[in-house]
Amino acid sequence: MSASLFTAEELEKYARTLWWGLSTARTKPYRPGDFVLLRFDPDAAALAEAVYDVLLAEGLSPIPRQNLTSRMEVSFFGRGSDAQIKAVAPGERELMENLSGLVSLIAPASLTHLAGCDPAKIGMAAVTRKFLREIMEVREQRGDFGWTLCAYPTAEQARCAGLSVEQYAAQIKRACFLDAADPAGRWREIHAEVTAVKEALGALDIASLRIESAHCDLTVTPGADRRWLGVSGHNIPSFEVFLSPDWRGTEGVYYADQPSYRSGNRVSGVRLEFKAGRAVQIAADEGADFVRKQLAMDEGAAQLGEFSLTDRRHSRIDAFMASTLFDENFGGEHGNCHVAVGASYSDTYAGDQTSLDADKKAHLGFNDSALHWDLVNTEDKTVTAALKGGGSKVIYAHGEFRV
Repeated sequence: MSASLFTAEELEKYARTLWWGLSTARTKPYRPGDFVLLRFDPDAAALAEAVYDVLLAEGLSPIPRQNLTSRMEVSFFGRGSDAQIKAVAPGERELMENLSGLVSLIAPASLTHLAGCDPAKIGMAAVTRKFLREIMEVREQRGDFGWTLCAYPTAEQARCAGLSVEQYAAQIKRACFLDAADPAGRWREIHAEVTAVKEALGALDIASLRIESAHCDLTVTPGADRRWLGVSGHNIPSFEVFLSPDWRGTEGVYYADQPSYRSGNRVSGVRLEFKAGRAVQIAADEGADFVRKQLAMDEGAAQLGEFSLTDRRHSRIDAFMASTLFDENFGGEHGNCHVAVGASYSDTYAGDQTSLDADKKAHLGFNDSALHWDLVNTEDKTVTAALKGGGSKVIYAHGEFRV
């Protein structure tokens, strides 16, 4: 993809915004010489160069690593034996154990190239490498690791979203405030606004949340010792306010009216019916078989790991982007709600992060899985909190928080 979609000034602004995200996401300040992995798709090379320069200027030691091309991924999942799929290169564990940060630049050249590959192999690779994510998670809980990510426009993403590549790039610039004189300053303002929402939600003693829209009637249980998170610097852009619920208290029907691309497959109209915390009925207008296989990846794949709301007043995203990063932060007319099936976020635990081991996670109902798949609903909706002391309160309606 031509770098002409972004001027040199815009690339610098984007890189500086990512530095804001990376430094905000980590609870401890970075030290000179800290290793930061810079992972990028080939089409994001121009942005990777700008980020590399900023990381060096901040005194860090960036480690650039290009992701597999689409053709390499097809070869890996198409030709790879089970042994090859499960092979983890020497040094991967050691790298993750010594990383201080990670910047991921997402720019897929194809969104459907894996459609002919066996989903079981894709799941096998995710399960095999789950331990690497867990290492980073533990380091993040200690304040020794931070991460951020963003997207760079590609012709394929624009095509799948029904936009021109110029329109797609314009959506990214608006969403990330690259059209502002000081994007990082604008993000600090958003951070303060969302912090006020999180504090108001945290002050409520919520027993359960009921999400009602034209096709949704879902009850989610926040669970004990939870905190609301959002605009943490992890995702650029990000406007959502979310927590990882107690998966055992999920009941009812959730419907994702927004399409989703995952592992080379396009799915739409996903409908999940939950009973006693698990998705027991799984349907989709498109890609139903793939959805069922994904939710059978492991024991936790059919359970909730995240519940999230986005206020339309914060997000400037008003188009489908065929990218979870943007679509889960959709603003539009009604804002959005999304849930994620699969892995929970440990940092939504309100207590001492370092004490949250596997047994404690299980006791509190934090879900464990190699999967984490965000499914978005953009319908007009009402979210009502049932309070532990009795009574109820509408916390979200017509795309806006009411707290």
